[in-house]
Amino acid sequence: MVRLDVIVTRGGDGGETSLGDGTRVRKDCLRVAALGAVDEANAAIGVLRCEVAAGGEADAMLVRIQNDLFDLGADLCVPGEGGGRLRLSDAQSARLEAEISAMNAALPPLRSFVLPGGSRAAAAAHLARTVVRRAEREVVALAAAEAVNPAVIRYLNRLSDHLFVLARRLNADAAGDVLWVPGATRG
Repeated sequence: MVRLDVIVTRGGDGGETSLGDGTRVRKDCLRVAALGAVDEANAAIGVLRCEVAAGGEADAMLVRIQNDLFDLGADLCVPGEGGGRLRLSDAQSARLEAEISAMNAALPPLRSFVLPGGSRAAAAAHLARTVVRRAEREVVALAAAEAVNPAVIRYLNRLSDHLFVLARRLNADAAGDVLWVPGATRG
């Protein structure tokens, strides 16, 4: 377990921070950018949780996802393989896939792209989805330069799909979806 007694350390005042293995890196390096994007995704999911029924099915899924994102961050903050460190597993992605399938089974098939919106909860889910996509791009950029657990990229990819389907569920099982009408505003 993590214990934080001191929050202000001044260790980052020079533009560097420590990774989980103690390595000092610049705050603008690819790994820190990826960690920051994952942190933003987790915060966006926290906002989404404020829009769903506390203790309900969606909230329970989102709590698990927030914990997964902390596991994912713990994985990313320690470069390299093994070492007894916490690593994200494909079981976490498999759980997302099962939840996606269960939610999607109750939805009508899509006949167009869905515009972000409908209900406040669905809009928050779409916003969280886009932040997760950015986090995925940051991790992919990191993986092109350094070793990254492939399960991390798979998880973020599944998570954006999960949030898309959840948004449709939050829009009264897609009844409140706002569909794209190609060329509708061309006049």
